[in-house]
Amino acid sequence: MAKTQDFTKIVQDMMSSIPVDTSKYQEALKSQAALGEKMTKVALDAAEKSTEISSKWAKDTIAKVGTLAKTKEEPAEYAKAVSDFASAAAEMAAENLAAFAEVAKKVQMETVELMLAAGKDLQEDATAAVKKATEEVTAAAKKATSTAK
Repeated sequence: MAKTQDFTKIVQDMMSSIPVDTSKYQEALKSQAALGEKMTKVALDAAEKSTEISSKWAKDTIAKVGTLAKTKEEPAEYAKAVSDFASAAAEMAAENLAAFAEVAKKVQMETVELMLAAGKDLQEDATAAVKKATEEVTAAAKKATSTAK
């Protein structure tokens, strides 16, 4: 019966002969974690501000409804109260939508800044890695040519 060859030792030897700098992977993971933390902070700040805007809007609307619900002496006063409420509601909507737009704009700006910084860091890391690899290849080539002589 044929016996299957165990390639474990062969693969281990092959992998050990390939130089791998794991510090670059660790640095990449740290950078990714830092970027994730910063992006999460941006998202949480935006959520907090959006919640504050929504809460204020709801409180203001409830206060206006309370004014609207008060008993009036004349029927025309009800029409005026509804008209005033509609005007106030439209004004509040415009103000609050503008506030939401400012939050979105801030999130967009911070996200772009984070991505540009991450891209710059990545470019610097890639440049350093290419430079190191070039030096290693050059050294290996010099060694190979000096032993060949």
